[in-house]
Amino acid sequence: MLDTGRGSREDATSVEAAIKNCGRTKQWSAALRLLREGARLGVQPVRSHYVATVTACRKGGQWQHALSVFSEMWEVELEPSVTFCYNAGISACEKGEQWQRALALLSEMWEVKLKPSVSATVLGSARARRASSGSGLCRCSAICGSRD
Repeated sequence: MLDTGRGSREDATSVEAAIKNCGRTKQWSAALRLLREGARLGVQPVRSHYVATVTACRKGGQWQHALSVFSEMWEVELEPSVTFCYNAGISACEKGEQWQRALALLSEMWEVKLKPSVSATVLGSARARRASSGSGLCRCSAICGSRD
């Protein structure tokens, strides 16, 4: 599937581009295979590979796979310490109507001292409000509204 050498920067860029293309075409399973195959061929996965794979899974409606890949970032010690990593996870939860998980990720962002983007905050509160007639919104407001 990949024509790569052994782990060069160009190879890593090629893997990322291929995964992003899978996202654009909603081929989430191909994105997962590329992530795994790149690692097998010696291309060390980096944070952007995981985020692109989470995004491909989200676009393909596969929130479970998206969260699995997001969790894997922790397992391989690539802490998702950048706001866009969390935003990708929150967006996958939103697409899968998993507002409780979206709120949990939003809360986790605060725990690791990341400030959510406005879209992540709005998305979390809007989903919570719609799903539970306001009770989730209270939780989100407690999470989002009490921090600067």
